Amino acid sequence: MDRPTVLLSVNTAWNAWNFRTGLIDAIIGHGYRMVVAAPADPYAERLVAAGCEFIDLPMDSNGTHPGRDLRLLMRYLALFRQQAPAVYLGYTIKPNIYGSLAAQVLGIPVINNIAGLGAAFISDSMVTRVARLLYRTSLRRSARVFFQNPQDRSLFLEAGLARADVTDLLPGSGICLARYQVQPAASGAASPCFLLVGRMLVNKGVVEFAEAARIVRRSLPQARFQLLGPVNEANSNLVPAHTIAAWEAERLVEYLGAVDDVRPHIAAADCVVLPSYREGVPRTLLEAAAIGRPIIATDVAGCVDVVEDGINGMLCRARDPADLADKMLRMAALPAAERERMGMAGRRKVEQQFDEALVIGKYLDAITAVAERCEGRLPARAWSGGAAATLDGKGRCPHHGHELKRGG
Repeated sequence: MDRPTVLLSVNTAWNAWNFRTGLIDAIIGHGYRMVVAAPADPYAERLVAAGCEFIDLPMDSNGTHPGRDLRLLMRYLALFRQQAPAVYLGYTIKPNIYGSLAAQVLGIPVINNIAGLGAAFISDSMVTRVARLLYRTSLRRSARVFFQNPQDRSLFLEAGLARADVTDLLPGSGICLARYQVQPAASGAASPCFLLVGRMLVNKGVVEFAEAARIVRRSLPQARFQLLGPVNEANSNLVPAHTIAAWEAERLVEYLGAVDDVRPHIAAADCVVLPSYREGVPRTLLEAAAIGRPIIATDVAGCVDVVEDGINGMLCRARDPADLADKMLRMAALPAAERERMGMAGRRKVEQQFDEALVIGKYLDAITAVAERCEGRLPARAWSGGAAATLDGKGRCPHHGHELKRGG
């Protein structure tokens, strides 16, 4: 008997590789054929090497042209007819909307992941209203809708965009703790280093980070400010490369580019900063906390789920460079022992609340529930092991052998 197919779709292969490899490995390890559909990029080859089948699915991830979106819906219909998946896993806005609509037409069970609401939900606009209407239609028959923070779930429920009985919370994308070990901070650093890890987007607070750096250096000229993450993507929210180059010329920031392994850069920093406008649960903060670094983030959805003000970091106001600068100066003024205490509090928090095994276990439970409703479509060896089934006998992640990834 052929292996049933689980089809996962997201807006980039990079996203699937960076955030979903633990789940993908668990699905493959339980005897399923795993297909990832996304616009092709260099990370597609890594997914194939990890045991997936990859299908290039062109999409205008950030556009709002109705003709292009209709073509995407047609592509999903053709894809599902060809692949006949037993379950569809949707991530990011276009796959969640148009993939789910196509799956509904063909009677394919859908599990959605609302990993933050993106720029479309930050302001009230025509785009926001259309996005809400599309979400309400596409999530109507979903078997499960996962959210990464309670604020986003409440927003969807209050607006009638999802049914309460199928919603659940995940601790972000989780983090494989075996791959992120506590690293001691450099002792007696004469120049405190603040690091922002993420895509170079306006709504990640990159501009506020640079403006705050300018303020901080008036009082602390030896302080360093680093940006790590990709800048070369098609996104109307992008901070242009020439703007970052101008900051570098001013010796305001250091741009480190995009890398596959963020750990050395986080370990070399004294504090990780994310002045985002809104998040699901930000992976960069989980990585920083797991390595034992204090964090500064905005007092917004997603960030407040990771940062406990005064415990493992500090919270600042969104879109307020002066307040961010104040928190950076306070962090720099703390004794090294106090920053270490904050870092270790962050490590304990991710151990207790954000272990990747918790995320995978919830997915396995959701697919088991689908299997019970669709008897015969999924393998008999259902995922009865729950979260424990995602670890090997030594407590390691099933994808522990994969090289580390991430460019922000």
